[in-house]
Amino acid sequence: MTRTISRRMANLAQSEIRAMTQACASAKGLNMAQGVCDTPVPPIVLQAAERAIKDGYNVYTRFDGLPELRQAIAGKLAGYNGIKADPEKEIVVSAGATGAFHCACEAVLNPGDEVILFEPYYQYHISALLAVEAVPVIMNMSTPGWTYIQTQLEQAITPKTKAILVNSPGNPSGKVWTQVELEVIAELACRHDLFVFTDEIYEYFLYDGRRHVSIATLPGMTERTITIGGYSKTFSVTGWRIGYCVAAEPWAQAIGAMSDLLYVCAPAPLQLAVAVGINELTAEFYRDLAHSYQAKRDQFCGALVKAGLCPSIPEGAYYVLVDVSALPGSTGKDRALYLLDKTGVAGVPGEAFFSDSTGAGFIRFSYAKTDEDLDIACERIQRVHQ
Repeated sequence: MTRTISRRMANLAQSEIRAMTQACASAKGLNMAQGVCDTPVPPIVLQAAERAIKDGYNVYTRFDGLPELRQAIAGKLAGYNGIKADPEKEIVVSAGATGAFHCACEAVLNPGDEVILFEPYYQYHISALLAVEAVPVIMNMSTPGWTYIQTQLEQAITPKTKAILVNSPGNPSGKVWTQVELEVIAELACRHDLFVFTDEIYEYFLYDGRRHVSIATLPGMTERTITIGGYSKTFSVTGWRIGYCVAAEPWAQAIGAMSDLLYVCAPAPLQLAVAVGINELTAEFYRDLAHSYQAKRDQFCGALVKAGLCPSIPEGAYYVLVDVSALPGSTGKDRALYLLDKTGVAGVPGEAFFSDSTGAGFIRFSYAKTDEDLDIACERIQRVHQ
């Protein structure tokens, strides 16, 4: 028998997000490709992590996370999302939101199951689906507003369709789904007996007075929704890998068993630190977070416009897709490398988020940067046509 990599790996490639991060490091540039979120961590969270380590929270936790964190998440879900979840049976802490999503895919999808997701999509969502041999079915959205045609969505549902995937606020589009839009998804899911995966990790990054709606709160959706969340972005601790999923007990227990198999548990002291942050940070923190990132959005998008580039103004999250079709090159990678060379600013080629040639005309940037780095980025981006 010939030694080869697995069939699953043959369909996967290195993330363009990681690739551009490496290219940026080689060029000694400013990395706006990966959403590392290098803004300051709330001191209360850092201090809680230090205390937890000293207090001995350094061994395995229960497969679904520390009780303190599951209870804190349950309280947050009830107060912010309007979701009632039993912390003993319906919440699973895992290794980041990406890890939680992968475990959910492993737990409820079979090879050949179709999952509808909306383009532009998050590259890791596609990769997780391919890794479990599910079949991504792409639903195109278009600007302005990243909207889709409802009749086309209905036509995309087949006997093999198992789930619909929604990401709100969205990466890379910054789209915030309205209640009316989510009601359309909910009605289709109920009528066709589908799961809905919903990635809500950017739930606090909302601009211009928008409101976050969790689809699990809509009629008929509690039993069929798997909600993915986490605190990597909210607390600027992307390297801590603290994510979670919320689902009805049968699905949550299967997801927890898979999380145990793949990760055993998320880092114990960091779980406790996140629980402290959830319990002790006030509503003012979350308001300030949204206001701060809205200002970052406005500053960077303004700089892009001055540079002659055309941003799709995000409604939430902390990414912006920019039309770079006028830059030299025939692919998004060509244009991203050209921009890196000319300005020292790294973004992600649009092909990472689109299934067709549309992506060649876009670059995604993350503006989750310190004020100092964002000022530098705004100054550098002006060099693009020099």
